[in-house]
Amino acid sequence: MLDFVTVGLASLMAGFVDAVVGGGGLVLVPALFSVYPGAAPATLFGTNKGAAIWGTAWSAVQYARRVTVPWSALVPAALAALLGSFGGAWTVTQVSPAGLRLALPFILAGVLAYTLVRKDLGHTHMPRFAGRHQALVASLIGLGIGFYDGFFGPGTGSFFVFLFVRLLGFDFLHASASAKFLNTATNAAALLLFVLKGHIWWQVAAVMAVANVLGSLFGTRMALARGTGFVRSMFVLVVSLLILKTGWDAFSHS
Repeated sequence: MLDFVTVGLASLMAGFVDAVVGGGGLVLVPALFSVYPGAAPATLFGTNKGAAIWGTAWSAVQYARRVTVPWSALVPAALAALLGSFGGAWTVTQVSPAGLRLALPFILAGVLAYTLVRKDLGHTHMPRFAGRHQALVASLIGLGIGFYDGFFGPGTGSFFVFLFVRLLGFDFLHASASAKFLNTATNAAALLLFVLKGHIWWQVAAVMAVANVLGSLFGTRMALARGTGFVRSMFVLVVSLLILKTGWDAFSHS
């Protein structure tokens, strides 16, 4: 019972963080490994996806009701993200992600530095493209980050947000709203693979899913109420924590 309470609270917090700017796995995955140290990693990752997808999908629906998102660009981008995630998941069975694990903290540090130096980045919603051009760029983002999510994964939501801001000219609020649809697609692809392999604890995932949706509801409402400045601040915080976490994972045992 205590295990369910612990992972439920972690999932609640993860849902909140993920709804605002992505990065809920930063909270939930370590919690799962701490509570169930003897479990197979694939089972814990699958259980995480089984909970996280509900919060992400719920957040996507809530954003869609309040924020205007470019469906003509997001639908093909989500399909591209789905295909990319499958491709990444297959690739990781053929190639080790060890090199990317070492490079990731530096990539995230570059994202953080760029965001901090460009103080105006993501404050104003001024889309650079429209129509097919916007759909093409969004699909390339979906394909690339979808592949990364299937291959490795940490920081997927934050990468989606950053690229929507930097390449498409969205503000942080619209970027976060749009990222939720693509992240739902990549989560669905990963979850399907884990389910087919039998790597999911349904009873644990169900408890965490309820908590994740509640956290997502609170996070989405706060992001919508406080706007772009709040989302940007959360983005900086989450990316900073991701740098510390991925840096520790990459170099603590080297």
